Amino acid sequence: MKLFFRDHLSIIILYSISFLLLPWIIYVLDDLSSHYAYFIFLVSFLFILWLLGRYYRRRKFYHHLQKNINTQDELHLFEPRAAIEQYYSEKLRQIQYLFLTQQQRLEEQAHEKQLVLSHFAHQMKTPLSVIQLIVQATPNKTSDELQQWHTINKECNKLTFTLNQLLTYERTSHLVADLKIEPIILKGLVQEVINDLKDFFIIREVFPKLTFAEDQIIYSDRKWLKIVLYQVLNNAIKYSEMASTIHIHYDNTALHIKNHGETIPASEIARVFDLFYTGMKGRTSGEATGIGLYLVKKILTTLEHPFTLQSSEHVTTFSINFSNSLKKMKMTKLSSSRHQEK
Repeated sequence: MKLFFRDHLSIIILYSISFLLLPWIIYVLDDLSSHYAYFIFLVSFLFILWLLGRYYRRRKFYHHLQKNINTQDELHLFEPRAAIEQYYSEKLRQIQYLFLTQQQRLEEQAHEKQLVLSHFAHQMKTPLSVIQLIVQATPNKTSDELQQWHTINKECNKLTFTLNQLLTYERTSHLVADLKIEPIILKGLVQEVINDLKDFFIIREVFPKLTFAEDQIIYSDRKWLKIVLYQVLNNAIKYSEMASTIHIHYDNTALHIKNHGETIPASEIARVFDLFYTGMKGRTSGEATGIGLYLVKKILTTLEHPFTLQSSEHVTTFSINFSNSLKKMKMTKLSSSRHQEK
């Protein structure tokens, strides 16, 4: 109530003045009907003065409400004058304080969760590695035992792969700060990924075929691009036909990875990069996690490498375009050479 009266004090004063002056004006003019225009002018003049005064005191407030807020500094009124402006500004400070406090608490909780996940993932990888070593080193296995050991080793590989995905997901929260763009010999990087997946290639009886120049150079972050290629090739192997070939070639600034297998429905292509989306194939086989392609999308988007996924007639092609990075490096070199000439 107090704020209401303070905010309307000027109109109360104007009304009081008009109320007191009205009898006096009628008395002085004697006959109001012959001076009606003058009376209307006087009342309108006072009302216009009040409107001008109100606008002058609140013009910052009106301007602040109409403009777009882009920074924290623009959230507050600078030197509020009217009572409503002062209370409004104070309320904004209280809201911002609550927001920042809540944001800090949520960030601390998120950071704590990341540390816990990272710690447990690393702790779980060690016993898994030990189990795999035991499986591989145990001699004198019967045919039944060999099959059981093979199943254990296969499940351990799945757990290791999933844990690596979890650790990669955790690291992507600081992806931008971790980038290091450098020239990379593409064939060497692809061969490294193929070598890491050689056991999976052998088990699935799938064979890679590389067709691009030995000295082909692209510009990207080596560590994160390797993670992308690992995820894409792992999926290509997983969903390829037995005894088929995965074609990997580079042309016109783009890397293409093509495999032969079941066609991805057109309705699923736009969604396969969503987090935890596994599609019909993933639901029936139970092997998909719905994390791999989400990480691929997140990393390539940050690296500014456009990508496409096409699937038709049992052929699926994943393409990564490096034209943006090549243009940037050319512009950087050109700018550097001009600077040296000066």
